[in-house]
Amino acid sequence: MTADNTLPGPYLNNDKTSFAWPSARERWPSIIESIIKDVQQTIEETVLAIEKEKEAGTGNEDLSVKILLLQEKVEEGKVIITQTTQLLEDLKNDKPLIPFEGTEADLLDYNKELARIGPLTWLTAPWLFSECFMYRKLASFFTAQKRWVTYDPYARQKDDAFKASKEGVYELAHRYKELAHQLKTHRITPESQRLLFKEFTDISLWGNATDLSLLTNVSLDDIKTLQGAETRKKNEANILTNDLEKAYESLLAKREATTPVGKTVRVDFVLDNAGFEFFADTAFILYLLDSNLADTVIVHPKNYPWFVSDVLPIDVLTLFSHLSNKNFFTDAEHRDDLDAFADRLVKYHADGKLLIRTSPFWTTYHSFDEIRSDGAGKAVWEDLKDSDLVVFKGDLNHRKLIRDLEWPRTTPFKTAIGALATSGIKVLTLRTIKADVVVGLEEGVEAELEKKWVEMGNENKLGWAYSGKWAVIQFSDGSN
Repeated sequence: MTADNTLPGPYLNNDKTSFAWPSARERWPSIIESIIKDVQQTIEETVLAIEKEKEAGTGNEDLSVKILLLQEKVEEGKVIITQTTQLLEDLKNDKPLIPFEGTEADLLDYNKELARIGPLTWLTAPWLFSECFMYRKLASFFTAQKRWVTYDPYARQKDDAFKASKEGVYELAHRYKELAHQLKTHRITPESQRLLFKEFTDISLWGNATDLSLLTNVSLDDIKTLQGAETRKKNEANILTNDLEKAYESLLAKREATTPVGKTVRVDFVLDNAGFEFFADTAFILYLLDSNLADTVIVHPKNYPWFVSDVLPIDVLTLFSHLSNKNFFTDAEHRDDLDAFADRLVKYHADGKLLIRTSPFWTTYHSFDEIRSDGAGKAVWEDLKDSDLVVFKGDLNHRKLIRDLEWPRTTPFKTAIGALATSGIKVLTLRTIKADVVVGLEEGVEAELEKKWVEMGNENKLGWAYSGKWAVIQFSDGSN
């Protein structure tokens, strides 16, 4: 949060014109209810496990200890349900946000900010602060219990969604296998390299492998075909502001400058959603490493279950496992493609070229202008300042980049990201727009989008910004 009174104010949960209004009243209760159901299901599964252990006999001392631990998990799960149910009631009834009881540094920081800007109630508070507060509160219920400390109440949803996207997974894995062979056996031309970078950015941006030219034509010789060009043009029409060329030139210049002296190029990904979106991100990552645009890629997941589907460190390794597991993706005819994709990821990880690094900062309420030498994100700044390109994925990361304030939508991106614009960090944000805050638009574009959205049969002209149908690709070189 910012104390600068010259800045626009934050979006509020009691603003009926904002997506914050239905989020706090409809989406959040639904999410909390799903957690309660998930924990209840795990409790029921644990009770069944206890019964099976008892049937096996309790004469064995180790077996008796196992039963006691399972019973402890059941009792702790009941506590979590009680706490989560109370949070749900507080939210629905617009009760005050209650400070955290723990002593962890980030919890004390939340309490400090709540005291500074509060008191707050759930249905009137600043949207982004209260949403982060809610997810951190939910996480604290689990971390307080010994048998649930690493439990992810969204894991089932993540796995189910990933499995449901199997056709896109098969297609992308197959096409990437073909492309990887060509990258290994052919000399890639500068123009092909540029176009492929755009293709993989598209895949990562939209998290949708079914409508991209890479999937219909992966020949390095034919990448410039009309079919590919038309698909790119269609995708680009929905990208409202596109700085990709600047980001590519910046990365390419670093690659060309370091090659003669043997220095390495590093790219970082601040991750968004697990499942297919992260799988699409890994295709981009493999391309960067296979094409030698990058020597090292570091991915930054969250360290607590966050905003339902965000990637955790375990989700990175789970992706490797799911791709290799014939019982997860069961269609045998695609097994070679999936194994080849997974093997490349595992090898890069084993070789230290694909690294996993997280930080408590990613699950704070702080906006990313705090990623600076004197900010709350100082530790993250110390790390990312050594990167040659930091890719921020998704809507939430973008909201934090531009501080989720009510900026005029023609506000320059570099203005909106504040101190991050001069932090020395090269920022590339890939965002499909799913929340109110948008910056960097040309004059008149906002009015055109509102008109188009109404003509599409929608009553709320502002809803285009919540739909996920449009996107932005924005870049800052960190120097001005």
